Amino acid sequence: MNGTLNKVMLIGRLGNDVKLTYFEKESCVGQVSLATDDSYTDRNTQQRVEITQWHNLVFNNKLAENVAKYVKKGDLLYVEGRLRTRQYQAQDGQVRYITEVVVSDVNFLTPKKSSEEIPPATPTQEEPPF
Repeated sequence: MNGTLNKVMLIGRLGNDVKLTYFEKESCVGQVSLATDDSYTDRNTQQRVEITQWHNLVFNNKLAENVAKYVKKGDLLYVEGRLRTRQYQAQDGQVRYITEVVVSDVNFLTPKKSSEEIPPATPTQEEPPF
């Protein structure tokens, strides 16, 4: 080991649906934002203060397709990955930087609805009173 570690673990809610971008040879990248919350009590006002941090997540290939297939905006996720900062040129010509979490592992924490929650079909004819 070289003495360094680049690891991120987050639990949060998706800010929108996963956006997939396909390239040649069936490779793809999925991108989505994840919100994590924190709160504290302000000493002066004694009011609860909520803070939301947004994280840019990047998924690659099969992982991206699976995440896009099974999650939607608002779902709770646990992700593990590493931080990556990259630069790009904005439309105004300025060089900008973005920090992303390149996800290597994900767990879906939002329970999926079971078939028991589907309302019963309405009867087409009345049942005889017995």
